[in-house]
Amino acid sequence: MAAIWKCRYFWLSLVQMDLRSRYRRSLLGLGWSLLHPIAMTTVLCLVFPHFFAKADLDVHSYAPMVLVGLSFWSFVSSSMLLGCQCLFQGERYIRQFPAPMAIYPLRIVLGSSFHFAMALLVVVVLRFGMIGFSGLFSFISLLPTFILMFILGWSLAVLAGFVTTYFPDMQHLTEVGLQIVFYATPIIYPADTIKGNLGWLIGCNPLTPYIALLRSPLLYGEFPSLTHYLAALASTTIIAGAATFTLVRLQKTIIFQL
Repeated sequence: MAAIWKCRYFWLSLVQMDLRSRYRRSLLGLGWSLLHPIAMTTVLCLVFPHFFAKADLDVHSYAPMVLVGLSFWSFVSSSMLLGCQCLFQGERYIRQFPAPMAIYPLRIVLGSSFHFAMALLVVVVLRFGMIGFSGLFSFISLLPTFILMFILGWSLAVLAGFVTTYFPDMQHLTEVGLQIVFYATPIIYPADTIKGNLGWLIGCNPLTPYIALLRSPLLYGEFPSLTHYLAALASTTIIAGAATFTLVRLQKTIIFQL
């Protein structure tokens, strides 16, 4: 971490370059990062509330709920998909500059975090407009949630980048796997509406606690339960441990795979 911090001006400049190149000559600029979740939320609000009539969902409560889920999913999916190419993308720097390999996945996650923050602003505005200003004190709980999310995204980007370097088809498998995990995560539906074995499977999903950690303060003005925090901490610790082990074992030899 000390070595990464010493290189902070380098990877911060990489993040700035990524953001500028992404929106260069774009008419909407940063607006494009918000258009997808907003458009998806609009479409889903026209369809899915009819399927959840028994759950007492209307558009006013469903729209913020699904936008929170889509914002989180966009962060996770972009961290993994863009992380698959992070080492190839930084190959010319890796060959010339002896920096820690972790800064290249960090570059990806910082960019994804920026877009997540933009989407979250829309969530907060939508929440105030449709739900009100009650329970603002519970927003304090978002700080540890964001820290866990950032570590999770960074770890997933590390694993995706190193695995793709040794197994180039990993990015295609990741795209397919994310499509499956999307429907196994309570993003477009409330978690408590799914019962039986399928509900148990969704509960075992390591991403499910994060949805609860975000929705509790943002939608209901409540502090998340300790169970959700412990579940998120456990899954983050396991994934971060795997990413750290991968860095320690492979970062000195990864150059021979590029």
